This record gives sequence, C-alpha cells and structure tokens, in this order.
Amino acid sequence: MEFSKKLQELRKNKGVTQEELAEAVFVTRTAVSKWESGRGYPSIDSLKALSRYFSVTVDELISTEEIMLAADDEKKDYKNRYRTLICGLLDALHAVLLFVPVFGDGAGSGSSVPLFGMTGVSAWIKTVFIVLICLTVLNGVCGAVMSRSDWPVWHRHRLVTGMALSVLCSAAFVLTRQPYAGIFCFAVLVIKGILLIKTE
Repeated sequence: MEFSKKLQELRKNKGVTQEELAEAVFVTRTAVSKWESGRGYPSIDSLKALSRYFSVTVDELISTEEIMLAADDEKKDYKNRYRTLICGLLDALHAVLLFVPVFGDGAGSGSSVPLFGMTGVSAWIKTVFIVLICLTVLNGVCGAVMSRSDWPVWHRHRLVTGMALSVLCSAAFVLTRQPYAGIFCFAVLVIKGILLIKTE
C-alpha cells in the first residue's frame, strides 16, 4: 500500500482530523493534505514523528522506494529554500544604495553623493529611485523571512518579482546615467541569475 493511503487509513483509524494530526507532528495542515493526496512526502523528521504518533515503525509506514523519493523531495525543498533565502538577502542588500554615496549629483557635478543628498536631479527621478530601492528591499526581506514557508508558489513569485525589480533598478540607474548604482544592481542581477541556473 502506498504511503498516502497508509497515512489516511492510520489517521482515520485513530479518529483524528488532518488539522489534529498536523498539530501532533508539528507541521501545517497543508503538509498533511499534500502527503495524503500523494503530492509529496514528509521529511525524515516528520516520518519519525508520524511513526511515534501512530506507534508503527518507519518501515511499516513507508517503503524504501518512497523513502528515496522523500529524500529527493527534501533535497529539492532545501535547495529551493536556500535559493529563496540567498536571493532575498541579495535583494535586501539594495538598502545600501539609500546611504552609500554612489549617485552623481547632476550633469555638472563630478562628486558622488548618497541618494538622499542628491540635489542636482529632478524630484520625480529621486522618488523613482527611492521607490524602486524600497520595493526591492521589502521584497528581499519578505523573501528571507518567508524562505522557511511551505508555499512553493510564494517562492516562485517572489523570485520572479525580485528578478523583475533588479532589472528595473539596473535599467533605471543606467538610463539616468548613474553608473555605480547601475553596476551594483546589474552585479546583483547576474549573481541571482547564476544562482537560479545552478539550483535548477
């Protein structure tokens, strides 16, 4: 019998809901639902918790082949969480652009100033810079904090949003002739791209 069916049977025989089982083994109800529908396998720690909860051995709960699949799922999950965390931290790193003097202060000035110290550019350009940087940092902080979540859709959307914001920042800084900020954003974009390609 497959793990998903065994788990459903054990849970129903014990007379507990998916929510109660999730609380007992310290996972979300979504995780239990995913296991019972055959869309994934629990981690090794969750398997141990399930075997203790139902008073069965891990071998009775899951076959060797399914353990290998579970290990593969756990490895993929770890890679995705790691990638999301690193990309989130890289996005959050954009906060340095708010305070480090990397911006030119207009066409006639040869000096570099911090973003808030710019006086030789129009207010709307400065506002666009601030909004883009703040959105990128916010996206990064959310990504880093949520990297431990069980929502793979969230990870994909956050990564796509982070890449789009990095492209926008790079383009905005290059088009407005802010080379240092543009190079910084482009470098972060390249690092994230390499990271995404390597973890696929």
